Amino acid sequence: MKYYAADVVFPVAGPAIKRGVVAMDDQGIVKGVFNPGEIDENLVEQFKGALIPGFVNAHCHLELSHLLGVVPRSTGLPSFLSAVINERGNHESKLEAAMEEADKMMYDNGIQAVGDHVNSAVTAKIKENSPIKYHTFVEVMAANKEDVVTRIDNAKEIEFHFDYKHSSITPHAPYSGSKFLFKTLKKAISEDNIISIHNQESDEENKLFRYKKGEFLEFFKKMDMVLEDFKAQARNSLQSFLPYIPSKNKLILVHNTYTSIKDLDFVDRMGRSVYFCFCPKANLYIEDRIPKIDNFLLGGHDIVIGTDSLASNDTLDILEELKVIHKEFPDLDFNETIKWATLNGAKALNLESELGSLEVGKKPGLVLLEGMDTFKLNPKVKVRRIR
Repeated sequence: MKYYAADVVFPVAGPAIKRGVVAMDDQGIVKGVFNPGEIDENLVEQFKGALIPGFVNAHCHLELSHLLGVVPRSTGLPSFLSAVINERGNHESKLEAAMEEADKMMYDNGIQAVGDHVNSAVTAKIKENSPIKYHTFVEVMAANKEDVVTRIDNAKEIEFHFDYKHSSITPHAPYSGSKFLFKTLKKAISEDNIISIHNQESDEENKLFRYKKGEFLEFFKKMDMVLEDFKAQARNSLQSFLPYIPSKNKLILVHNTYTSIKDLDFVDRMGRSVYFCFCPKANLYIEDRIPKIDNFLLGGHDIVIGTDSLASNDTLDILEELKVIHKEFPDLDFNETIKWATLNGAKALNLESELGSLEVGKKPGLVLLEGMDTFKLNPKVKVRRIR
């Protein structure tokens, strides 16, 4: 048994404890969380800062790790997507080493679990050998009706290479799918298949669905995509596609940079389980904008945090994402945002029985936030993995 103490302990499932103590066995399983004075100080390893469970990165693309610094900033989403498609095949000699480095970077940055999107099986070996728990989302893109069945079959073949208990098939985004894809996918997946879909990352997506206008039409032309069945919906994309997503499946909506209060009201009226994932550094990289997080707080919506890929970020670090959020919304309570980065993410990925909080019986990892001796996150805080 080992005992770890710090200025503050955030169990996440309960209130923060000043000068608290965390007990773990040799396997990293939590055996207890104690108040000061309950454990002999001679047995305790003391740290300056705050102790938390390992982070959960709810959204990443490990297979794009070789594009670090390759794609220009602030181009808007359609141009960013074009650059990724054009560049991803040009640096394949660096791919395996870049993915291994990214996986190590996330672990060193205190990340215990990752929701990772893929279009191929290239990340399978790394995930098998990683100390990180991955849930792999195999993306399906099919704008035309005749492609749908083939694309879903291809996704099932890719999924075969990953842990079947922690993988699922998901539409990539509203603009890369179709009503027929969503309807067909509903019949092709089970109710325990988690869906994680890019949502309203750009206002161009809303323009496409409202008016069938904007930069996405040029993007489709460049990609030789013909939107034969697509019709303007006179409403935002979220309101257009959400009714076709299977209602019993857990759903993660990623980015939500241009999600409006009316969109949130629409989600609430549908009465389904939705997690809203924010990747603020990637949103700034691509669109120079982050979501209006205070709108999501009004309705008590479930929030999780992601990093996106190294194509749209300079690091894979959940602490850095939290810093951006707290800088933009200084009135936020760290007791709340730490849940987004840990327990909420674990719940979204069906990993809450093992990860996300310092509770007896869990193996959540143990992370020190150096330089944090109050309940307030400041820009100088650094992350250090303890267990």
